[in-house]
Amino acid sequence: MNKRITPISRQDVANNIFEEKIGNRSGSSNGLESKKGAGKMKNWMISILCGMVLVWNLMACGRQQPQTPVVSSFLTYSHSMELHYAREFSVDYYEGGYALITLADSERYLLVPEDKAVPEDLETDITVLQQPLKNLYLAASAAMDMFVALDALPRIRFSSLKAEGWYIREAREAMEAGTILYAGKYAAPDYEKILEENCGLAVENTMIYHTPQVKEQLERFGIPVLVDYSSYEKEPLGRTEWVRLYGLLTGREAQAEMLFAAEQAVFELVKGDDSTGKKVAFFYITNNGEIHVRTPSDYLPKMIELAGGCYVFQNSEEESSSSTMMLQWEEFYAAAKDADCLIYNSTVDGELNSVDELLAKSGLLKNFKAVQEGNVFCTSRKLYQSTMSLGTITHDLHEILAGREGNLTYFYKLE
Repeated sequence: MNKRITPISRQDVANNIFEEKIGNRSGSSNGLESKKGAGKMKNWMISILCGMVLVWNLMACGRQQPQTPVVSSFLTYSHSMELHYAREFSVDYYEGGYALITLADSERYLLVPEDKAVPEDLETDITVLQQPLKNLYLAASAAMDMFVALDALPRIRFSSLKAEGWYIREAREAMEAGTILYAGKYAAPDYEKILEENCGLAVENTMIYHTPQVKEQLERFGIPVLVDYSSYEKEPLGRTEWVRLYGLLTGREAQAEMLFAAEQAVFELVKGDDSTGKKVAFFYITNNGEIHVRTPSDYLPKMIELAGGCYVFQNSEEESSSSTMMLQWEEFYAAAKDADCLIYNSTVDGELNSVDELLAKSGLLKNFKAVQEGNVFCTSRKLYQSTMSLGTITHDLHEILAGREGNLTYFYKLE
């Protein structure tokens, strides 16, 4: 029976990464020299974080911005948010504190300051978001970790998950305390409860498009709906960069910039190592015996590559915007049989406790190299909700490939 890993804080994870990098790169056994090296490394990291923010600000000031379309005769365009990885949202700033948010190149929202009026001639396709945004209904679970990191959890009043569905401690505790209420799943929200407390915004994931009548009903009740497209981002840091959008919505832009810069710095540390050349298969098996894997363009395969691995399903791309795809067993067997490492995705049917449980899903897996050599891992259930820890997840992957699985946070080895 595999033992669960004790959760550690973001600061502990960062410290562990720093200490390991210092030890690996200094090669010194002298304690005093190591301590001096640690101090220099931490000072270097602080310089990097400050430098990133400074460079981004200089880029925003110095780069010639294209004039955006006029959305109202009362608004004068100022500048646009400089995005580094995200492609599924954009922000254009207007004088007076107004901001135009565009999602997936189609859905538009005007963020209006608390003490400012809504322009009378605003284009009809633009949804108005009047600050401050309060009593949010959160159905996009990937966004919760960002609200927690931004200290903006009090903005959320309703959740589409029950307390036991959250693997983010702060979210679970808030629901147990009653400060966040369960208001039904995204496909069947409790409209009466949401309306009673003046919900200011519903944050949905793209699953809402499978039940468009829900989105339409919320909007008829006067509740604006913002759809989170972060799962469509192709770069890991593109997904993380959505914290900058939520920082804008909650009035915590400066904190969002620092959070994003810190996560980028962790990625830079991992990227500094050479490729291991080891092949990795990331997958899960449905109750019907179907094999599902991540598409090669998805952010998770890119994290595997950043960690020094080679994702084995590179020639299996589907013409789809989905992040996953189904493979025939023959194709899966051919690609993954000789993989150095198997990682089972526990998101759908829960965590596994042993290799035997995995083999119970298919006896064919006993012929796989990774099973025979004991290199089989499972994701923890909290992995997909931890959107502000993608750098740490990538570091975990790097540790797995380096044969150091003793202090993982988001994965565990199956025995």
